[in-house]
Amino acid sequence: MSPVGSSGKKHSESGTARLLGAGASGILELFTFHPVDTVAKRLMSNTDKIFGSGQPFAQSVGKLNQVIFRDAALKPTIGKYLSLFPGLGYAAGYKVAQRIYKFGGQPVARDFLERHYGQSFTRAFGERNGKAMMHATAGSLIGIGEVALLPLDVLKIKRQTNPEAFRGRGLVRIVADEGMALYRGAGWTVLRNAPGSFALFGGSAFVKEFVFGLENYNNATFMQNFFASIGGAVASLTVSAPMDVIKTRIQARSFDNPESGMTILRKMVQKEGFGSFFKGLTPKILVVGPKLVYGFTLAQYFIPAFDRVLRGSKPVERI
Repeated sequence: MSPVGSSGKKHSESGTARLLGAGASGILELFTFHPVDTVAKRLMSNTDKIFGSGQPFAQSVGKLNQVIFRDAALKPTIGKYLSLFPGLGYAAGYKVAQRIYKFGGQPVARDFLERHYGQSFTRAFGERNGKAMMHATAGSLIGIGEVALLPLDVLKIKRQTNPEAFRGRGLVRIVADEGMALYRGAGWTVLRNAPGSFALFGGSAFVKEFVFGLENYNNATFMQNFFASIGGAVASLTVSAPMDVIKTRIQARSFDNPESGMTILRKMVQKEGFGSFFKGLTPKILVVGPKLVYGFTLAQYFIPAFDRVLRGSKPVERI
């Protein structure tokens, strides 16, 4: 079976439909999960111990409330919830671009590797392992290129964790003032994305290949995709967690008060211990399952729907 034939229906859908479908799923995913992302980023950028050190539990809960909700810590519940949507504009641009690039780009990289190096992967790892490794390698290559979207991610994180850094400046003024400083932490981002994306796509492929025995990954059922996404995402988040914390702290600093990744790493080891490299990991893992299933399901629904609209064809029944 040819690569195109083995890829399933998805390859017959137009690029425009995939662009619109991935973008729509990214927007809906953003509005659903942005608050949890804000909580995770604020926990990762916090340098003080919240629990422990002999302080009363009530005091620890109060400190946690302050870290998560900042100025809205004393507001009613609705006020606290709304405070978890800072930087929504930047987040929207980043999330949509990232989803289109990552989920649309990985199959392109995978097809390239299959055409030019498919036999090499098979000889090196065997047929089944080679296929999973090819998915993982394609994901890693795309993950490295994702650094191009770093400025949007930087602005989103600063809005979430350090809004004072903007000092009333708009997007155009910030870009003009900061320039390449918006790519601060690019090296740490690459060090996070390369193994993280490798684990994400490789873990998902491993579950589909060795747990469910799928020959064609696109034939996975909803539940198979659910568990494959959980396996890949948990592996990705765990592997990339230390680099992600360092990257987040670099990006959360004020524009005029930067700090190198090595300085942050040294301070974390000295003052917070090795457990600090996994701050914010629990809320990310708790949300990653439904988040990935949610985004994947919406993308699978919207892409063929947009394709039918663009082609003016009648609805096709999909099993």
